[in-house]
Amino acid sequence: MTVAAGPKFLGTSPRAPGPAATHDGARLAYRFVVGVDVEGFSGLSTLDQIRIQEDLGDALNIAAVRTGLDRSTWYRQVAGDGELAFLPADTDGLSLVAAYPLKMAEALREVNDRRAPRPPVRVRLAMHHGTLVAGCFGPVGEAPIVVRRLLDSQILHDELRVTEKDLALVVSESIFGGVVKTQLDGLEPSAFHPVEIQVQNTTYIGYIHRDARDNGLGSLQWAPKWPLRWSTLRNSLRPGRR
Repeated sequence: MTVAAGPKFLGTSPRAPGPAATHDGARLAYRFVVGVDVEGFSGLSTLDQIRIQEDLGDALNIAAVRTGLDRSTWYRQVAGDGELAFLPADTDGLSLVAAYPLKMAEALREVNDRRAPRPPVRVRLAMHHGTLVAGCFGPVGEAPIVVRRLLDSQILHDELRVTEKDLALVVSESIFGGVVKTQLDGLEPSAFHPVEIQVQNTTYIGYIHRDARDNGLGSLQWAPKWPLRWSTLRNSLRPGRR
């Protein structure tokens, strides 16, 4: 069962299902969407599932706070082993892509240190920026589908399985082209490797983060080259600024 948490999506109530529903006034929005899944959740005991949910929640909150993001403003579709989060329109995309995975990896290390000797919380993380609209059961459209395809892909499962790290990160083609390739805040395009994910007759392109091969996937040790934030860049581009 999936449960929605957080504010109303696009500030509207869900559309009521039924043949009388009209979609002429549907509002198309561009949003950042972030998906998180825990490795091996279904094989855990009920008690361990409860504990791992609590620890995952702690890690997600810690990472968001340290990145300067407010999870209380996210519309979240929560499942037993993770969540699909739809972020507000004014989300700082550079912080989300450049800093949030780093802070998530850091938070997971802290959470797992206190979990020992229990198995660590190990997660897959997928990000995309694309279109969606409000549906009667939550956001629908291209964006949530892309994130789910990336998150559920066998190649991302395999990447997390073969690394000693606790986080496997994949970003969509739109995020790679629009954010990663800017190289702002220390993002290194060469650390993101393209993969093709085939689902039925559709091919999805993702970019999995890998540092030097001897570090394994998900080491996530890049660091900002300068303290440049999106708000700084945005202000510098305003008319009249030189």
